[in-house]
Amino acid sequence: MPTYQLTVNGKSHSVDVSEDTPLLWVLRDHLDLVGTKYGCGIAQCGTCTVHVDGTAVLSCALKIDQVGGKSVTTIEGLSEDGSHPVQQAWKEVDVPQCGYCQAGQIMKASAFLEKNPDPSEEDIKRAMNGNLCRCATYNRIYKAVEIAAEKMK
Repeated sequence: MPTYQLTVNGKSHSVDVSEDTPLLWVLRDHLDLVGTKYGCGIAQCGTCTVHVDGTAVLSCALKIDQVGGKSVTTIEGLSEDGSHPVQQAWKEVDVPQCGYCQAGQIMKASAFLEKNPDPSEEDIKRAMNGNLCRCATYNRIYKAVEIAAEKMK
């Protein structure tokens, strides 16, 4: 099995896995970073969203051999103490209901706001489209993204 070097949450790691292993399973099973959740396994729900070089990606569909030399950030690496503006806004609005999809939602929102710091309501809805919430807390998600945008200014 090949050895892959990756940087996750600012730390270097070596993992021995098959080249077709999804990043999601490397994070969860080999690096014990279980904040990134498995949702559908077919890149349709957004639950497994992480950042690769600052871009939101679906880790269930990204093979480990596509990650070499790139920086990966998981929900654990967004902030150590929950102080990231998106995390603060999530708490302020009380977004989570069951909470299962929330790490993916937060990671999608934080990457979006880095690229669009002054979004319209329509921009937010379009950006968050594709990250599913089985509890349907979409209005709270959109409100939290608005608040986070203000906090990030």
